[in-house]
Amino acid sequence: MTINLQKGQRISLVKEAPGLTRVLCGLGWDVAPGSGGFLGLFGSTHDYDLDASVICLDSHQKLRDKSDVIYFGNLRHSSGSISHLGDNLTGEGNGDDEQIIVELPQISPNIETLVFVVNIYKCHQRKQDFGQVKNAFVRLLNMANNQEIARYNLSGAAYSGMTGMILAELYRENKGWDMKAIGEGVSVNGLEEILRSYR
Repeated sequence: MTINLQKGQRISLVKEAPGLTRVLCGLGWDVAPGSGGFLGLFGSTHDYDLDASVICLDSHQKLRDKSDVIYFGNLRHSSGSISHLGDNLTGEGNGDDEQIIVELPQISPNIETLVFVVNIYKCHQRKQDFGQVKNAFVRLLNMANNQEIARYNLSGAAYSGMTGMILAELYRENKGWDMKAIGEGVSVNGLEEILRSYR
């Protein structure tokens, strides 16, 4: 049974999905009808291109190398442990809009935390923010049995003016992995600005 996470809630993947090795992190979203553009001040005729990324952090919660960022420009970690299945440019359709597969046993022991983030591509140029996005979610699926472990639904109204979001973390805990729902909105102009806070 899926656990519907609340902001700040943590779960143990060892407890909820014993023997978990291969997980899929799915991200979905829709554009709210009648969206009025950035901060509601302007019209926007562009598609909403939300980009999901994974930031791999060391034991000091720092990003060691740009190669430890998995995104549309670097779809696979050098270890093979994390694979981004590609960029969805519009968010159209039901279900996941972007998916990332994580092979937990293959993750380097130097990596302690995986941070799942999303940002709006060309947000300032297109005058778009998360207040115009609805039904956004992040979910974790056990690929061994296709069972959804956890889901975190985000409310668009709470993120008006935000152009990036720290969604969730997977982090090492004892001999397994835990998940934490974060849901922290940030005002940034692209992924690079998010990465700065981890350097």
